[in-house]
Amino acid sequence: MDASVVDQQIHALIAQGRLEEAEAIVRPLLASGSGPIPLWRLLAQLSRQQGRLAETRAVQEMLVEAVPGDLSGRFDLAETLLLMGEFERGWREYHYRYSLSHTTRIERKVQRPRWDGRPMPGRPLLIHDEQGYGDTFQFIRMVAWAKERSQAHVILEINRESLSLAERCKGADELIVRGTLPPAFDVHCEMMSLPMVMGLKLDDLPGTIPYLSPSPTRVAKWRRRLAKLPRPLVCLVWAGRPAHHNDANRSMTLADLAPLAMPGVTFLAVQKGPKAAEAKTPPAGMTLLALDDEIDDFEDTAAILSIADLLISVDSSPVHLAGALGRPVWVLLPFIPDWRWLMDRADTPWYPQTRLFRQSARGDWPGTLARMANELAALRDKIR
Repeated sequence: MDASVVDQQIHALIAQGRLEEAEAIVRPLLASGSGPIPLWRLLAQLSRQQGRLAETRAVQEMLVEAVPGDLSGRFDLAETLLLMGEFERGWREYHYRYSLSHTTRIERKVQRPRWDGRPMPGRPLLIHDEQGYGDTFQFIRMVAWAKERSQAHVILEINRESLSLAERCKGADELIVRGTLPPAFDVHCEMMSLPMVMGLKLDDLPGTIPYLSPSPTRVAKWRRRLAKLPRPLVCLVWAGRPAHHNDANRSMTLADLAPLAMPGVTFLAVQKGPKAAEAKTPPAGMTLLALDDEIDDFEDTAAILSIADLLISVDSSPVHLAGALGRPVWVLLPFIPDWRWLMDRADTPWYPQTRLFRQSARGDWPGTLARMANELAALRDKIR
């Protein structure tokens, strides 16, 4: 059979989620221990999606050794290493995150050296955020750690939407909005390169929790707004950013959350974006207040999370915001989650008040939600 036809067949099976069938085609073609690099990449992809991470790592390490200049391959290895909790090498390989076609546009071309972790008392150090809001909320804790180690004058460049929250977070001597011209600085560091530079280990986490705080004015406003609602108050987020490369694997519809509907629980829809409209037609039996039109920014979301009893969410930025605020969170995770959630554990070192509800098999949201519904009923009975 023509190689291009085989390739099309394999990718069609992967798109349909028929991973075992795709692997059954790929493996014989590599049985000799050699074969085209693209096929080895496919094998690594297939083994990873099926949860065989040790095998995935072995193939990816072989590819990195064979083609060290393939930076996207090094990034793939980084994500596998970090998912396995292999932080030391994982953070080094994660440095290649800008080698991908969809990330090169956000790389900062900085004409100053990167901070190497050494003390630099009084000298200006620019730390800049770089990726999504959730990444910023997760890693901003390290700005204070960098300040303590460097003793530098820390300038934090941050996205406008997170600026006011960052103003109440320790570490930065000066704050500027991303996209504006920074003051003069001697060295710089991307926020998500701080783990590499500072040698972040699992034992270093979580640090001080909470490290973000809500606006007292907004909290007062939302206490008045939510005061008459019966508890428990459970915030809901069922979809992440649609443009995320893994969104189809992590996001759901509000209708999928129907198993959580039960008497005695008041749900608050804090979902933003295109999926927010689903809150207008909640599942049968679900008492749901749609707040999308009243939430202007992350300050509103932070205030609501500070008042509510729980956030239930797919992997999204509100999870990290709630975690940084020290609020209780239950996260719905796919069978193979994003690297930061590690594997085979119901907790996370990043946020002590967070519980992870993982799919036990690919695509098994119903089973995951059934387990969560049982836990939610127990929480309801405890609070009422």
